[in-house]
Amino acid sequence: MAATTTVPSTVAEQIEAANASGRTPVVFVHGLWLLRTSWKPWEDLFQEAGYAAVSADWPDDPASVAAARENPDAFAGKGVAQVADHVAGLITKLGKKPAVVGHSFGGLMAQIVAGRGLTVAAVAIDPAPFRGVLPLPISALRSAFPVLGNPLNRGKAVSLTLDQFKYGWANALDDGEARSLFDEQMVAAPGKPLFQAAMANLDPWTEVKVDTKNPDRGPLLIISGEKDHTVPHAISHASYKRHQGNPGVTEFTELPNRGHALVIDSGWREVADTALEFVKRFA
Repeated sequence: MAATTTVPSTVAEQIEAANASGRTPVVFVHGLWLLRTSWKPWEDLFQEAGYAAVSADWPDDPASVAAARENPDAFAGKGVAQVADHVAGLITKLGKKPAVVGHSFGGLMAQIVAGRGLTVAAVAIDPAPFRGVLPLPISALRSAFPVLGNPLNRGKAVSLTLDQFKYGWANALDDGEARSLFDEQMVAAPGKPLFQAAMANLDPWTEVKVDTKNPDRGPLLIISGEKDHTVPHAISHASYKRHQGNPGVTEFTELPNRGHALVIDSGWREVADTALEFVKRFA
């Protein structure tokens, strides 16, 4: 295993370091209610494994949880296409085609940029659904209700309460860990992507779409948490099935007893190791 190298703190610094290193980059993409800083343990693990870690932001993301809580309106109005184009733009600044790892709406972004032929491999963890993914389990609807329950939230930034976080994210955790994660990691999120995803199968012009047939998509792994309320098995597996027409490698794995917080909770290493082993096979 390579010696540990300090990972630069900003996206621009990480891209510059990745290009200077000659290593294959791995781009991490967060989803709603998190920031790029949530990937720090993953950055260290992949850096130690010989990759160059780059954690993508979303447009106008504050630099820290504290800054995000001081200005929650910074998240308002961000949509799927805007974020996907932003992530794609970061990728084009890299000297080598990267692997991309994303969680939740970040998992959707990973599939979108893979469908554009921008990745050497992609891992989508509990990914948000795209057009053509049909299941709508009750738990997913309940998890999304804090946003979708008020149509005015489409243009706003929305924060979760602790109880909402416990149901949608932390149902597989004890109360103490759930509280710690909520206090340390949770920020506001734009409501728009959830409304876009909810309407994707009714809108032929939706931004929430993935080119699943592109032969340049590269290998794809979808990871599902067995107990995820926000993106249950039915949604993750339906996303996997939508990729079956692609000539590239497409794999699915489900991790037992894991909820939506699986990338940031105390069991994150199991998920990261699963993603890392997949990336190692192709990058």
